[in-house]
Amino acid sequence: MSENRAGAPDKFVEEQPPVTRWILLRDVAVFQGKLVLDSVKDILLAPISLGAAIYSLFNREEETGRQFYEVLHTARRFEDWINKYGDADRIPPPGFAQKREGESVDVMVERLEELVKRQYERGGLTASAKEAIDRALDSVHTRLRGRN
Repeated sequence: MSENRAGAPDKFVEEQPPVTRWILLRDVAVFQGKLVLDSVKDILLAPISLGAAIYSLFNREEETGRQFYEVLHTARRFEDWINKYGDADRIPPPGFAQKREGESVDVMVERLEELVKRQYERGGLTASAKEAIDRALDSVHTRLRGRN
């Protein structure tokens, strides 16, 4: 597949019919419906993911996080199904909207994590905070196991 002048694949030009007012109106209506579905998902996902995370904290060590990550996989599958921005492929993206390598919230979080890890390795405030949180979670876990 060749690329057009904007650097976007020609699938935008060759495979899509020209955008008419009716296609635009249809795409706007579908997008609004997808936004509603996505909002409902987000409203439900907030308490469900927190509940799964809290529950996962008290699992055996080899199963830590299982429920939380299952919720994430389910949410990802739902987002793929919604395909909220799928109709954007009718035209090539403008230069400012093209995905660039290394641009995401995940990259920013990784940078922040590295900063916190360096602070922790130096024995700063994060080291003592981590130890206190670990002790508290271990204490709760021990009490819960004692009741079984």
